[in-house]
Amino acid sequence: MKSLARLCVRRRWIVLGSWIVLFIGINIASFSIGSNYSNTFSFAGTNSVHALHLLQGGFKSKSGDADQIVFDVTSGTLASHEKAIDATLAKIGKLPEVAIVTSPFCPTSSTSFCAGSTQMSKSGKIAFATVNFFKQAQYLKKSDVQAVVTEAETLRSSALQVNFGGNAFGQLTSPTGSPDEGIGLLATAVVLFLAFGSLFAMLLPLGVALFAIGIATGATTLLSHGLAIANFAPILGSLIGLGVGIDYALFIVTRSRQNLRQGMSVEDAIITAVDTSGRAVLFAGATVCVALLGMLILGFSFLVGLGVAAALTVFITMMASLTLLPSLLAFQKMRVLSRRERRKLAASGPEAALVQGGWRRWADFVGKRPRTLSALALLTIAIFSIPLFSLHLGLSDQGSDPATSTTRLAYDQIAQGFGPGFNGPLLVVGSIHNVSDKVAMRKLDNVLQGKPGIAKVSPVVLSPTGTVALITVVATTSPQDLKTSQLITALRDTYVPEVTAETHTQVFVGGQTALSNDFSNVLDSKIPLFISVIVILGCLLLMVAFRSVLIPLTAAIMNLLAVAASFGLVVAVFQWGWGSSLIGSGSGPIESFLPIIMIAILFGLSMDYQVFLVSRMHEEWVNTGDNEGAVIHGQANTGRVISAAALVMICVFLAFAVGGERIIAEFGIGLGGAVLMDAFILRTVLVPSLMHFFGKANWWMPKWLDRAVPHLAVEANEESAAI
Repeated sequence: MKSLARLCVRRRWIVLGSWIVLFIGINIASFSIGSNYSNTFSFAGTNSVHALHLLQGGFKSKSGDADQIVFDVTSGTLASHEKAIDATLAKIGKLPEVAIVTSPFCPTSSTSFCAGSTQMSKSGKIAFATVNFFKQAQYLKKSDVQAVVTEAETLRSSALQVNFGGNAFGQLTSPTGSPDEGIGLLATAVVLFLAFGSLFAMLLPLGVALFAIGIATGATTLLSHGLAIANFAPILGSLIGLGVGIDYALFIVTRSRQNLRQGMSVEDAIITAVDTSGRAVLFAGATVCVALLGMLILGFSFLVGLGVAAALTVFITMMASLTLLPSLLAFQKMRVLSRRERRKLAASGPEAALVQGGWRRWADFVGKRPRTLSALALLTIAIFSIPLFSLHLGLSDQGSDPATSTTRLAYDQIAQGFGPGFNGPLLVVGSIHNVSDKVAMRKLDNVLQGKPGIAKVSPVVLSPTGTVALITVVATTSPQDLKTSQLITALRDTYVPEVTAETHTQVFVGGQTALSNDFSNVLDSKIPLFISVIVILGCLLLMVAFRSVLIPLTAAIMNLLAVAASFGLVVAVFQWGWGSSLIGSGSGPIESFLPIIMIAILFGLSMDYQVFLVSRMHEEWVNTGDNEGAVIHGQANTGRVISAAALVMICVFLAFAVGGERIIAEFGIGLGGAVLMDAFILRTVLVPSLMHFFGKANWWMPKWLDRAVPHLAVEANEESAAI
């Protein structure tokens, strides 16, 4: 690390120029090629996917995304608008990628069943047209969907409201960023200025992180052409990258400032900072990347793309902190210290390495009351974790969108006019090989009539080829309601088997609601494996770093506690609805993929604080062999910087939680709350308390294991560490 730091300091113009060229090159390439983001879910073999395949073979017009154009009159009925609406729907039906449009108005001469007869409310004031695309929403071009919206909006007037619901239309209106991100950055700048008292020192972590995010965003855009990366990946990458990027730079800048105040030259201060705190940054960043790449073991392309994109962002921010930041520090020289600090250094000379003040007093206080403080910390975490036990995983629908959005208005209007289940009908699809299969499907249609949780059952519809039969089932509850999931289970496990026991007709339950439900169940089953893998990997990394058995185990438990508390907070806000209106979000299930992604991020971030805290303790332990003194010394030295880093992360994360996409808001609240509890309860109280309680056992490792585990020091030179 010394050689790298020395190169960056002495060749700072070359290093700076190289990063600028990289920034310009990647962004020119990404702007030229464009992005290819898509929310592609692949979970073959599930019941809903089998239904989708049957629909694609028998009902091509119904195998793509089904969206709604909702009409609501302010006075009178829709009958007076029938001619204009049908004329516009006819034009929409001829647009590219539109398979079929079903009007809510039935021909007056028709005496047979009309497909749109159920799309007009009893009051005659609310109706919806169904637009079936040839493809699922994630495969549609925005321009093709926008063409439908543009045509339908010509009907909008003071007497007629026109709104749009469904996944394809939802992709047009979903936020591409966080409107309050700038406020978070401003709050971060204030925290850094208060921590350093220097404008130049404040700008360094913020500038390096933003510069790295600019490169990472361009790189992710290019990567989207080779991997399936979700639409919200750039926002998520910015959220993670800003958090860890500012933190990593903050740790190195803080150590460099300490070295300057202790009398080192500018070059030596920077090199020593990179060789000490820089090693911890390298180790912490690698841990975050390992945790994020752990998603690859689950085998879902959706999660693989997110994991790789997030890990790439962390890697770029880490490398910027280790190379670009030292070169910028060399340019700033003594200006990273405030004027008051420079005057004090000139007048009084170097300060002592021993930390005094509030954090030293707090470290002494923790050392005297480890059992009491441990109990209080555990009780606090337990209280925050209580909502976790009512966690309901799913894919929140447009009923959770902001109240004024067109998708939420359409959702509410359909629920008002027809019932909540019309926002996500279930498609019961049967494979027809003979007459007995047809009889079974008609019998199933009769059996489902009036069953608990079912509002409406359509007549059986045969495909043009006669090989597939379709029954549309409308639930009495909304698509994201737990009772709808229970109805899907009842259809598959009870009603369908009762009818097909003799004929063995292949019948599957599909539709967007069933697809979301199956996706949630598959991911839910993978969570235990994922947690086990990253816990084991994290423990092994910490064992290598600190030559200890107990410290990795303690860290793993602390990480699990942070995860439990953060998910409790997410459930309380987004599922129970406590304060969700303040951030422009409705209540509903927690996104099924949120636990895996958040667990990966939280384990990485928790390891960051564990590494920075324990590495200082380990330095002192190696030098003195005094556990009590090592724990107090390490906490006193890192308390201020860890708390400042935590406040920075909280500002960044919470800024993303307000006014943006619901998924990002869930990440923002969950990660912000986790960092708050991790830094100010776990690392400030519980971890040092337990290390006081365990004593020298903290640093114990069997001799045979010590020989087997490779030696890798997080600290630069343990034998000669100054502090």
